[in-house]
Amino acid sequence: MSAFLEWGEGPAVACLHGIGGAAHLWEATAAGLPGRRLLAWNQPGYGGTPLLDPLSFPALADALAAQLDAPQVDLIGHSMGGMIAMEFCLRHPGRVRRLVLYATTPAFGGRDPGFAQAFMAARLGPLDAGRSMAECAADLAGGMCGPGADPAAEPAIIAAMAEVPEASYRATLACLATFDRRSEIAGITAPTLCLAGELDRAAPARTMERMAQTIPGARYLVVEGAGHMLHLEHPTEFQAALRAFLA
Repeated sequence: MSAFLEWGEGPAVACLHGIGGAAHLWEATAAGLPGRRLLAWNQPGYGGTPLLDPLSFPALADALAAQLDAPQVDLIGHSMGGMIAMEFCLRHPGRVRRLVLYATTPAFGGRDPGFAQAFMAARLGPLDAGRSMAECAADLAGGMCGPGADPAAEPAIIAAMAEVPEASYRATLACLATFDRRSEIAGITAPTLCLAGELDRAAPARTMERMAQTIPGARYLVVEGAGHMLHLEHPTEFQAALRAFLA
């Protein structure tokens, strides 16, 4: 399986999905960016690609750098994909023309030491009890959208979660819990847009606003009524924001 799904022609835009996401969920975004070549990355362990061992954010960023065929890209990272995008910018700054950090945070779990334990227990408990990813998908991925979302969004999100191999899900959860770049993101040099959903509970808008204030020159945009999956919930608004920033 290829590391990327690809649509269109023109300057490259690389899109990085989150922990329960899938490369194919960026297809509508590609249609909304005419004149661009959109490369949707299958994070290692997803879309039939092999897991990295050991799995870490530096290893993920370096794998992306090795797999990209373009010397420089516009980079869009959603959720955990946004964390990988930050790591990539810090390790390979010359490879990024513009950066979009979308529904993501500069550290996992903030400053609450009990958050990680509760987060892991909620997500791994059903699997530890013997349920499959398909059986858990609605519980793991449901409820991420705002009330005005496109009705096709939540079913697509749940279906993508159901397709994630359990080993990949467990490994990426463990990797996610290690992320903390709060002290480093001031070193990001690429022009940056921090794009938040007003009702996002996984990456709260106020957290993203503080992140934008830390990254030199970063812009901040919040979409009213949106949750964690803006590119599927409100694709027209999402694509318009990308076109304006990436122009």
